[in-house]
Amino acid sequence: MKLLITVALASLMFNSNLPVSHGNTSTKKQLASNEANKFKGWQSLFDGKSKKGWHIYGNEGDGTAWQVQDGALTLIPSTAKTSALRPGGDITTDAVYTNYHLALDWKISEGGNSGIIFGVQEEAKYPQSYFTGLEMQVLDNDKHSDGQIIKHRAGDLYDLISCKRETVKPVGEWNHAEIIIKDDALTLILNGETVVTTTRWNDDWNKMIAGSKFAKMPGFGSFKSGHISLQDHGNQVWYKNIKIKEL
Repeated sequence: MKLLITVALASLMFNSNLPVSHGNTSTKKQLASNEANKFKGWQSLFDGKSKKGWHIYGNEGDGTAWQVQDGALTLIPSTAKTSALRPGGDITTDAVYTNYHLALDWKISEGGNSGIIFGVQEEAKYPQSYFTGLEMQVLDNDKHSDGQIIKHRAGDLYDLISCKRETVKPVGEWNHAEIIIKDDALTLILNGETVVTTTRWNDDWNKMIAGSKFAKMPGFGSFKSGHISLQDHGNQVWYKNIKIKEL
């Protein structure tokens, strides 16, 4: 018995000194290729260091309330009662997009409210980005009053369509949001689950707009191309990993 144990231990020690295999080389190459293809065609809209590629909607403010902190585009609300220029405002992409897949991460402060607004037309006759742009709501559902209003909760197509299922994470945690636009089809995804799907500009869509708070805003939700804005609603909010893939 002692001899058998000794032989077994010797065999174990010998095998432990053999080089460890890390898998087939072709498998590694395939995994690397898959990872590269995953991000193929995506363009970063935020470099994590500056506000390059962004401006304040309508150039109404100097934008100083939007700061880059720890790799996130962060709104620091102003406490000033008066100012020649608003320090915040809706921060807006310089570029215009039509068919695309937008992805980003957001985190909201306690009791906070913001939004991802898209299809935005930046013209003098439209005082705010939401006069034309649709909004995917960003909200603390528990502490903000909008959390008590149907179609105003996080992930909703604001004031138009409620989430099929609420997947928002608690305040202080990052949420991953996606907006996919392909011609008249619109899809909203929150934390990996599709929460809103709809078809724009058909009879049902027009009736829905007519029954919303935007009914008296000519041009709301009617444009096929537009800017993307991140809303200054007066509350601290964080956005990062903002990227887009044109379709």
